Amino acid sequence: MDAGHKDGRDEQVSHINAESGYGSETSLRRHGSMLSLTSAASALSATSTSSFKKGHRLREKLAEMETFRDILCRQVDTLQKYFDSCADAVSKDEFQRDRAVEEEEDDFPATARSDSEYNHNNNGSKEKLYPPASPKGMNGIDFKGEAITFKATTAGILSTLSHCIELMVKREDSWQKRLDKELEKRRRVEDAYKSAVNELKKKSHYGGPDYEEGPNSLINEDEFFDAVEAALDRQDKIEEQCQTEKVRIPRLTPIPPGDAYSAVSKHRYATKVEEMVQNHMTYSLQDVGGDANWQLVIEEGEMKVYRREVEENGIVLDPLKATHAVKGVTGHEVCHYFWDTAVRFDWETTIENFNVVETLSDNAVIVYQTHKRVWPASQRDVLYLSAIRKILATNENDPDTWLVCNFSVDHEKAAPTNRCVRAKINVAMICQTMVSPPEGDKEISRDNILCKITYVANVNPGGWAPASVLRAVARREYPKFLKRFTSYVQDKTAWKPILF
Repeated sequence: MDAGHKDGRDEQVSHINAESGYGSETSLRRHGSMLSLTSAASALSATSTSSFKKGHRLREKLAEMETFRDILCRQVDTLQKYFDSCADAVSKDEFQRDRAVEEEEDDFPATARSDSEYNHNNNGSKEKLYPPASPKGMNGIDFKGEAITFKATTAGILSTLSHCIELMVKREDSWQKRLDKELEKRRRVEDAYKSAVNELKKKSHYGGPDYEEGPNSLINEDEFFDAVEAALDRQDKIEEQCQTEKVRIPRLTPIPPGDAYSAVSKHRYATKVEEMVQNHMTYSLQDVGGDANWQLVIEEGEMKVYRREVEENGIVLDPLKATHAVKGVTGHEVCHYFWDTAVRFDWETTIENFNVVETLSDNAVIVYQTHKRVWPASQRDVLYLSAIRKILATNENDPDTWLVCNFSVDHEKAAPTNRCVRAKINVAMICQTMVSPPEGDKEISRDNILCKITYVANVNPGGWAPASVLRAVARREYPKFLKRFTSYVQDKTAWKPILF
């Protein structure tokens, strides 16, 4: 190659490099932290690391990546032109070879050609030599230099991308810490708000009736229910502590024989009592398991609780019926402890005050009692006649049956007051004793007796408590009452003679 052709090629290379951004220092200075695109990838990485240590932000790193992207695009275009030129050169070379062979075969005999025009192969054949076609612009591209700069650019991109990721992770950690702090502040504010609301409710409870049960109560149904449930939970905990701390004082309450309770008493409510007894014996013992009007709401072992939904003027009057079977006690014993006012406080945990207003006979008394208040509900009181009866069997196959009925009455010594809402009740506990004969000549023991209990309750709570709250409280409290009371009777009679 002569000197003139070499100089022309150098000028072309310089021109192409200048166009692609690699031929001048001015072009390289535009790329910020990059010193030279032809330097090794390690130099780029070191430079980027140094700039990162000097405090370059994520925005600057992203700007570097934008620059790298532009350079890489131009490099890809240059390399693509080179590859296209190579492909064109190969195609043109093959075409020229084929055309030259055809022309020489037509114009000149093979023997007239000079040996210098052929390439002698190892097998003795000769191949025509043709100068390779030079693609346009191909001599002006330094392919090795382009490959090195392409590798350096991609390495720079990867290095900068790595630093961007590192910066984003650190920024994410920083934002996460700030988020955690904000969440903690929010939690504290919410706790303070809830405490303030609770204090406000307590103050409102003592300061006015708007936050209590009533026709103009400002408490919605959900808040009412939550407050009642919380109050009942507190009462249960207090009762558990009292039961574990106190020791019951044995009460010597003689139980009269059954004959004393089988006769109809003579007093001003005798006719009403007899009517109630007959109604309960007729209707309360009927099986309601298959009745579609009664819903089974609780089933725990032998105990089943049914409810029939009834409302009158917006007041819940749901009749409730529960059946239970208790081993080791008789119907006489269960009804005695349910009726005896001397032991009422031993098992009844919902009563605040209790007193006998009038004793009508040996088996009938009028009782006034106030129940513990469950805020925000109003306090309830009840005035009722309580009578115990032994039901005479009509044939020898009838089980031994006892009954206690409690129903509301009026009395001049316990008139309704504004302090409490007067509830109306009609309650009965019917107990039947089942005896399984002992083996051989053994005496009947408590292992041979079983008491079937039927408990019915019709309660008009009065007031303005929401229906859903009243039903939820009944579903919760009635099973607890039955389990608590029957366990109490079992404990009281375990070591005593059987009382039929």
